[in-house]
Amino acid sequence: MTNKTITLEEPGRFVLGETDAPSGPGPGDVLVAVRRIGICGTDLHAFRGQQPYFSYPRVLGHELGVEVLELGEGAEGVSVGDRCAVEPYLNCGRCRPCLAGRTNCCSKLQVLGVHIDGGMRQTITVPANKLHKSDCLRLEQLALVETLGIGAHAVDRSKVVDGEDVLVIGAGPIGLAVTQFAQIAGGQVTVLDINRRRLAFCRDLFGVPRTIVSGEDGAEPIDQVREAFGGELPTVVFDATGFPPSMNAAFELTGSGGRLTMVSLVQGDISFNDPEFHRKELTVLATRNSTATDFRRIISLIESGTADTTPWISHRTDFDEMIGEFPNWLDPEFGVIKAMVELE
Repeated sequence: MTNKTITLEEPGRFVLGETDAPSGPGPGDVLVAVRRIGICGTDLHAFRGQQPYFSYPRVLGHELGVEVLELGEGAEGVSVGDRCAVEPYLNCGRCRPCLAGRTNCCSKLQVLGVHIDGGMRQTITVPANKLHKSDCLRLEQLALVETLGIGAHAVDRSKVVDGEDVLVIGAGPIGLAVTQFAQIAGGQVTVLDINRRRLAFCRDLFGVPRTIVSGEDGAEPIDQVREAFGGELPTVVFDATGFPPSMNAAFELTGSGGRLTMVSLVQGDISFNDPEFHRKELTVLATRNSTATDFRRIISLIESGTADTTPWISHRTDFDEMIGEFPNWLDPEFGVIKAMVELE
């Protein structure tokens, strides 16, 4: 049997073809039908040829909503017909971070659709312990869990407390996920970006009370941020831009004693003024992917209605039409928040 598959052969060139279908799940594995694929910044960067730790050709797809087709020997926790989110971070389970419960920091981590071929195909085999089921969520909601997990894990790393001033720099999908979970944690969130449309989205659909157009009317961002926070700088800052100048500037925008969390990943170096860094006694955090605990918590929050997925999906397309639509999603004029690819 064959498996309809979209492969990114090289930067800027997808190919729709057929690959060998999995012969059946091995011990502890599960064969699933891929029903929904979310498109994220990693996929866009890979298409542009700007994704770190990436080689071509590659089958993309790590934001997945799937249906269980067949269980391998010893596979537990799911049944045939279950709808699941896929935790795409395949960790070794044996290295020091894994043994310490930091599975997202596994020294041999392989991410579906990044380091190894992902889910942009009809069927795929995954370990049973990487499936997180829900009896009530829709497939597209399950495909959103991975994106939301990035934001949830970043907020958890930063230890946002109720009522704390929070600045999110960058209103792309990752910044929006950070915003949503910072709000759930009780943070008083302000979002800064250069894109007015995305800032309007934050206000209208996420209820963010204050947004800042960076550099509007020639203003310095640090002055804009101070004004937004009543003359002070926020104690929690997240940079979700993936833009080195913005990441460098984020050190200036973080208040004394504050925490700066770098959510985005770039190819290159980040620099800061050392005397100011020490004067403020800043805490700088990296955040990487998410964990099984994050997945389970997010599914529970969506099921309870605490986390609302309604605003997220702005564009949809069928699997066979994706190649023609994909370049549009790189154009800011199309206003993409989250594109979802549908398979049946």
